[in-house]
Amino acid sequence: MAVTPSSHSLEALQALDLDPAFALHRGGKLEVRSTVPVRDADDLALAYTPGVARVCSAIADEPALANEYTWVSNVVAVVSDGTAVLGLGDIGPSAAMPVMEGKALLFKEFAGVDAVPICLDCTDVDALVETVVRLAPSFGGINLEDISAPRCFEVENRLREILDIPVFHDDQHGTAIVTLAALKNAARLTGRPLGELRAVVAGAGASGIAVSRILLNAGIGDIAVADSKGLIHEGREGLNPVKEALARESNRAGLRGSTEQALAGADVFIGLSGSTVSEEAIASMAEGSIVFALSNPTPEVHPDLARKHARVVATGRSDFPNQINNVLAFPGVFRGALDVRATTITENMKVAAAEALAGIVSDDDLSPEYVIPSPFDERVAPAVVAAVSAQARVDGVARL
Repeated sequence: MAVTPSSHSLEALQALDLDPAFALHRGGKLEVRSTVPVRDADDLALAYTPGVARVCSAIADEPALANEYTWVSNVVAVVSDGTAVLGLGDIGPSAAMPVMEGKALLFKEFAGVDAVPICLDCTDVDALVETVVRLAPSFGGINLEDISAPRCFEVENRLREILDIPVFHDDQHGTAIVTLAALKNAARLTGRPLGELRAVVAGAGASGIAVSRILLNAGIGDIAVADSKGLIHEGREGLNPVKEALARESNRAGLRGSTEQALAGADVFIGLSGSTVSEEAIASMAEGSIVFALSNPTPEVHPDLARKHARVVATGRSDFPNQINNVLAFPGVFRGALDVRATTITENMKVAAAEALAGIVSDDDLSPEYVIPSPFDERVAPAVVAAVSAQARVDGVARL
């Protein structure tokens, strides 16, 4: 078989490495390290054959022992098909790998969870589900990542039905958990309960749907969600099943029209669409409004403009206050679920994680520039872990 030379010369690679992002990624961001020494023949005989055969036989007789005598109970698969990567869109599995490596890195750094990035060269829902099911015996949990909507909903739902380990689409639920936590604190700052707030969400993709659902579960007063064709409401033609279900549960005011029209008098705006919202629309919101412009890298409205009119402003960016960052949620959520060997991640576990995050910000520290803790706050992961583990036991999904 002929060997095809690399299309990149040494000089070209050296030029790329002048960018610190490329230099950091050279050779990848992960490695596998052993946890036991192999110093001599005795060590080898225990770590591999013949000693390993005794462990294998015990697991064959009692499969649950795999959780005690392999790494399975502490390892998560980070699975993507590369169809909805960050703000880059459908770039394919190979180009998605740096993001999945990064996700695995964050699992380890922030919660001590081992994670393996797996980028699949298939986009068919049946193929994705079948592949993950066949991989599942090697893992204690499945983190789905950057799979485009609406396929992501079906993939996650089917895997949750089939598997008895946590399955969590972070683009949906990580964003939702952190958004709910920040909104709880923003509401506390402005002196209003969630039940008195009317929210408008721009975007009905994976994160927009999940954020809307967690806010509904948390008791938001009302919420209207807009997609590229306008506000979602009962009776609107052309809705897919996910949006039809959302239409039945949201927009009790029966609003029609655009995001900007719905913002008049609204208390909360949450942007998850990549679209733009005018300063005039933000100015039309209720007094003491809350604006979460979360699209990356370009928020729906620039934070400096939003702050002229809103009491609290959050973005998805690290260079502005109140960053809504999924890393606040997913490492601790999985650590908490794995610690009790949960069979699933329930809605209550997600809300518990949000409440734990919100609780880190004390009344003394709460301010318009500080409604959500930093990912580097060492209190974050332990608080989320404890809350998720405790709720798993309450919900009856913990095996420990």
